[in-house]
Amino acid sequence: MNRQEILVSKRTDLAVQHSHARNAGTKLALDWFDDIAVNRSATERRAATLTTRRTVKKEYQAAWLIKAITCIDLTTLAGDDTAGRVHRLCAKARRPVREDILEALGLADANITTGAVCVYPTMVPHAVKALQGSGIPVASVATGFPAGLTPLPQRLAEIHYAVGEGAAEIDIVITREHVLTQNWSALYDEIAQMREAAGESHLKAILATGDLNTLRNVYRASMVAMQAGADFIKTSTGKEEVNATLPVSLIMLRALRDYGELSGQTVGFKPAGGMKTAKDAMNWLILMKEELGLPWMQPELFRLGASSMLGDIERQLEHYVTGRYAASSRHALA
Repeated sequence: MNRQEILVSKRTDLAVQHSHARNAGTKLALDWFDDIAVNRSATERRAATLTTRRTVKKEYQAAWLIKAITCIDLTTLAGDDTAGRVHRLCAKARRPVREDILEALGLADANITTGAVCVYPTMVPHAVKALQGSGIPVASVATGFPAGLTPLPQRLAEIHYAVGEGAAEIDIVITREHVLTQNWSALYDEIAQMREAAGESHLKAILATGDLNTLRNVYRASMVAMQAGADFIKTSTGKEEVNATLPVSLIMLRALRDYGELSGQTVGFKPAGGMKTAKDAMNWLILMKEELGLPWMQPELFRLGASSMLGDIERQLEHYVTGRYAASSRHALA
C-alpha cells in the first residue's frame, strides 16, 4: 500500500455521514447498571498503558492525524461570539489543512473537512449559511449549556429553536443532581424528552463527568443516557474543572460496548475539553482502536470536542512533509 492509499480519508455528505441507524433507546432497565462496580486503579492502569504500548509513526501517524481532523467538532462557545467569527471558523472547517500540505500528502482533492461545527443556538443560522453545500453538519449546544439548570420547558424550547434554525446535531447537558442523588428515572425522562424535542437531529448527551464524583456514576449515567435515546455520549462541556480524561473515557466506552451487546444498538462517543495537542488526538484514537475497533474511528461514531488541537495537528503534518517545525502562528484556527 503506497502513501497516498494510506492517507486518503474521504468525506461524505451529511446524508451518508448520518446513515447508520439511530439509537432508538430502550425502557429504563436498572438491572443493566445498578450493581456495576468499577476498579479505579485498574481503570487508570489500563488507560495509562494503552498510550505507551502502542505507537504510530511516519506516514501512518500522518494518516491517523488526518483521520482525527475529520472527527473534530470545530467549536466556538464564547460570550463574545459574532457572525464574523463563526464564518471564519466555518471556513477553517471547510479547509482545515493548508493547501500546500494537502498537496504534499497527495490529498489535494480528497475533500478533507472537520466532522462538524459546534456553536451556540443563536449562531446556528450563521454557521448553516457558511457551510451550505459543504456537507458539514452544524451542531448546537442547548438546554442551558453549560450548567443545565434552567427550567426544563426552557431547555426543550432551546432545542426546538436550534433545530428550527438548521442544527443537525444537538449537544444537550444533563442535570447532574439526578446522577448524584441516583434519581435514574428523572434523568431518563429528561433525556427522553430532549431526544423527542431534537426530532431528526442527532442528540449528544453531555454527562459533565468531572462533576459526577465517581467512575461508577459515569458508567451509570452513560447507560441511562443511551437507554433514553442519546445518539452520542459526551464527556464534558469543556467548562468544568476536570474535562475529558482517558480513564473516564475508558469507562464510557465500556458502557457503550455493554449497551450495544444488550440492546443491539450503536451509540457514538465524544470526548471534549482539555485536549489541545496532536498527541491528545492520537491518544484518544488509540483508545477507540483498542476498545472498540476501526468502525468507531469514523466521524459518524466518534467526535473530538476540541478546536485548539487542530492547529497543532496541522503543525505536525507540516513537519511530516517538510522535516521542519513551523511557528504555531502559521497555523491559525480562524
